[in-house]
Amino acid sequence: MTSNTITAAASGTWTLGDLVVNRIGFGTMRLPQHGEALVPDAVPRNRDKAIRVLRRAVELGVNHIDTAAFYFSPLRSANELINQALSPYPGDLVIVTKVGPGRDASGNWLPHATPQQLRGQVEENLRQLGRDHLDVVNLRIVGSDSIAERFGALADLRDAGLIRHLGLSNVRPHHLAEAQGIAPVVCVQNMYGIGASPEQTELLRICGEQRVAFVPFYSIAGTGRTSGATTDHSGVVHTIARARGVSAAQIQLAWTLHRGPHVLAIPGTGDPDHLAQNVVAGSLRLSEDELTVLDSLHHETA
Repeated sequence: MTSNTITAAASGTWTLGDLVVNRIGFGTMRLPQHGEALVPDAVPRNRDKAIRVLRRAVELGVNHIDTAAFYFSPLRSANELINQALSPYPGDLVIVTKVGPGRDASGNWLPHATPQQLRGQVEENLRQLGRDHLDVVNLRIVGSDSIAERFGALADLRDAGLIRHLGLSNVRPHHLAEAQGIAPVVCVQNMYGIGASPEQTELLRICGEQRVAFVPFYSIAGTGRTSGATTDHSGVVHTIARARGVSAAQIQLAWTLHRGPHVLAIPGTGDPDHLAQNVVAGSLRLSEDELTVLDSLHHETA
């Protein structure tokens, strides 16, 4: 089997509420620009290339796309690119967006939305994507304060039919418990990868027990975050990658997916070759010995 024939289906599936997705998805944060994302002076990516990457992702079986209205650069918006590339949308495509943060027209960050402002953010995502409802909306937060009012506002929009399912992003275990008391949570999207903190590992475990999808971001980028993938991989990761004939990033993705059947991956890229490599990573089955070595590295660096 070659990388040209491996699809996202090889990663297995998980169900977000009633929506079945392949465990390898696609994150669009890096799509609107070259270089660092979410900065005012980002260099816009070529529109045609971005559209080709999105269409190729779907051709490779990706049916879980992560986006947000605040993913944009001058001239480019992730939601607008998705709409242009993929509308009319395939019936099995699940688009997950997030609300809470916002940026003004110049790209500068605004204060996080109040409960009353969240409806406007949901409606903006609907408008940009050309949808009459959103499949999944994550409430992204900063800090440890109560999320009851904000999550409750999204639950009201769910009851009104604007949102199908709800999730959380950048949260702690007590936030998940608080949200579950208001409305069902289908996914938690947090930073996670080799060396993640014990608290994040604990949250991953809790999600598994509750049948909630755990969706890591920056699982490849790591400390590079919005700047993109770092090359500062452990020698252990490089050794396993060389033996496998794959990249260190693919090993990191494969290890992440091995953390549980409820773990999904949403690596992002604007490069078709990297896209194909990410999809192939979903088919890698690490041996017990490889997992033992990588798990020990994870515990050492956590």
